[in-house]
Amino acid sequence: MAAAAYARRVAESDRERWDARHAAAVAVGAVGPAPPDALRGRTELLPPGGRALDVACGRGTVAVWLAARGFAVDAVDVSPVALDAGRELAVREGVAVRWLRHDLDDGLPEGGPYDVVVCQRFRDPARYPELAARLAPGGLLVVTVLSEVGEGPGPFRAPAGELLAAFAGLEVLHHVERDGEAHLVARLNAAASDRRCPSDRRRPPGRR
Repeated sequence: MAAAAYARRVAESDRERWDARHAAAVAVGAVGPAPPDALRGRTELLPPGGRALDVACGRGTVAVWLAARGFAVDAVDVSPVALDAGRELAVREGVAVRWLRHDLDDGLPEGGPYDVVVCQRFRDPARYPELAARLAPGGLLVVTVLSEVGEGPGPFRAPAGELLAAFAGLEVLHHVERDGEAHLVARLNAAASDRRCPSDRRRPPGRR
């Protein structure tokens, strides 16, 4: 019981911290839709449409950008302040997004498979297998995390090569580490999908 209460306090503190950060950003002014950083200059890699998941979506700039391109988007974040900002942006842009409040410390919410999975500037290596597992055959994974490359070690920074190692089962289309960031774009090809073990295919999404 004590451990559960401590976990709840930590989760609440985390949410309050992100609420404050997003509220400060909202006060500065509205932002518009934008592609994920790892896809800038290579948006032709996007599939023509389908379902998309934006993990740790923040104020929804990527989610709304995907929705404007015809994707049915699920956008997930722990911060209600961020989700409210995302809803307002979606209304301004005239698109529909399904906004989900969820603590990613508990894993990804159930759902999928998705034709596009985006995770930008949220790093939790424990979630990496779940991100890949949400992909439909041919689905595109787009990840950006803070990196030690060019910046040095830090508690939230990925060591060199972390993304390549974590997603070795996918076809890597783009990968770069520099200036304190690591970007990866990768695809689940049909052969890799077929090689998933039967237990992984039967397991309900979100249950690891």
